Order: sequence, then C-alpha cells, then structure tokens
Amino acid sequence: METLEYRFENGTRALPAQPQVVGVVGSGNLEVLIESAPQGGACTIEIKTAAIGFGPTWQAVMQDFHQRWQLADARIAINDMGATPAVVSLRLDQAVETMLVSAP
Repeated sequence: METLEYRFENGTRALPAQPQVVGVVGSGNLEVLIESAPQGGACTIEIKTAAIGFGPTWQAVMQDFHQRWQLADARIAINDMGATPAVVSLRLDQAVETMLVSAP
C-alpha cells in the first residue's frame, strides 16, 4: 500500500457537519470518506492505494477536484483498490454532492 497526502489552501466552500462515505473498497473501486474539519481554510486529502507509483496521476486528479469544488475546512480519506481516474473523480463528486444535498 502507498499513502499519498495532499493539501489545497484557500478553499471557499464550506461543507455541512455530517460526514459522508461513498463507494465500496473492492476490486477496481474505492471508498471516499469526506468530513468537515478545521483545516485553516484548506482541504486535506489522504489516499491509501494498492496501485503504487501513480503519484503524478493522483495529483492531477486531486488538483482537478479542488479546482471544481474549492473546499474549505474539509478532510477527505480515500481507500483505493485500483480505481481509474474517472472513477476517482466520480466518487469524489458524489461525496461532495451527497453532503450538500443532505444538508439541513
């Protein structure tokens, strides 16, 4: 397993307090846990992946995600078993959208 960590500063969109989990860790898939947490206005992302050596690809996908959502004070944990970049993006968007829709 490889662990990758990213931090994106100066987010502008806060999330509701209720954490969300989307996806299932399994063959070719991943699980995303997203929660609101004090991060000094940043969004932190920790990825645990079985696909070793794909740091540049992960970084590109995370930068794209941050540009779309601009999350502030958010913590994201990803457990990956070899999902494609498209599936990663889909699950991340699903997690944020689920949080925003379920907010009171």
